[in-house]
Amino acid sequence: MNATDQEHLHDTRGQSGLNRRMRTALLMVALIGGFYLLREHWSHVAGNWVYLLLLACPLMHLLHGHGGDGGHGAPPDKPANREA
Repeated sequence: MNATDQEHLHDTRGQSGLNRRMRTALLMVALIGGFYLLREHWSHVAGNWVYLLLLACPLMHLLHGHGGDGGHGAPPDKPANREA
């Protein structure tokens, strides 16, 4: 690794701290906004909770990670990679 690589690594570490703070701040604003939105519209949400539960199923399939158990892409003759 030469001097320019080290400078580049140093620069990206400084920016990632700012990005982490910005993401945390945006997440907090979104959570607070979601709380107040849910509080104001609770009667609508409570009346339709069954549909919201059904909507959660495809979202969970889309957003969950596909790693870890090795069941989806592993050939049947090879054992899954599991730590004992």
